[in-house]
Parts: sequence; C-alpha cells; structure tokens
Amino acid sequence: MLEVGQKAPDFTLQDKDGSLVSLSDFLGKKVVLYFYSKDNTSGCTKQACAFSLAYHQFKAMGVEVIGVSKDSAASHEKFAAKHSLPFVLLADPEFHVLQSYDVWKEKKSSGKITMGTVRTTYIIDEQGVIEKVMPKVKPDTNAEEVLAYLQSG
Repeated sequence: MLEVGQKAPDFTLQDKDGSLVSLSDFLGKKVVLYFYSKDNTSGCTKQACAFSLAYHQFKAMGVEVIGVSKDSAASHEKFAAKHSLPFVLLADPEFHVLQSYDVWKEKKSSGKITMGTVRTTYIIDEQGVIEKVMPKVKPDTNAEEVLAYLQSG
C-alpha cells in the first residue's frame, strides 16, 4: 500500500471514450482515485452509483473523482452509459497502475487463491501527494466516507 505523504505515481490511461488521461492533468485539484474490480458487478455498481449521487458535492468542493479498473475502455463506456456515471473511468487492462498503487493482490475466496483488485481509495492533494489512504473499503459506504473526510478538512 502506498503511504500518506508519498508522491502519487503519475500515469496515463484511456478513459471510456478512448482519450488519454494522466493523473498530472489534475494538478491543482484534489483527486479521489478509487480502484475497483469489475464494471457491472454488484459491489462495484453500488460504489460507482454512490460516487455518482454525490458527484455534485465533490464538484462543488473542486474535487475530481476517478475510477480505475482492469476493464477495457469499451466496457467503461457501457458501464458509464448504463448508470449515467458523470466522472472519469480509466482502463488499466495491463495492470500497470493497479500494480504501482499496490492494489493488485492475492485474494482468497472459497479456499482458492487468485489475483485481483483490492478495493482501495486514495485521496490525492493539489500537489499530487497522497493525503489519505482508504484500504479495503466497503462499496456501500466509500463515497460517503470520502465526502465526510473532505468536509471535515
């Protein structure tokens, strides 16, 4: 897991429209960078929809929300359209960013060990430094926990 106070690793990935987006594009703004497993799964849909419902509050604070998963840009496009998601979704099918943010890990399920994304949220400050790390977040409460943290600061 990356630590508070570390420079957030910069990256460039495709968004749902195939455009290249870099983390450094958002310098000067606070960024909520959340990693999730898979488009259109139950937990990930709940998490994305919660961020969507609160999006106007994030925008009012000048905060950008970015979701990252191993899904393709085309998958993100369908996911965003189906759920009217207003924020940036980035595709990391080669796991480079998932690995650099230390969220691609061994997971145990029903006695089987597989590799997968550990649902994690990073809050990155205006200078590109990690301000808060939220490991193993719950999809139902992640967006409200992030909002509460931002509003308390």
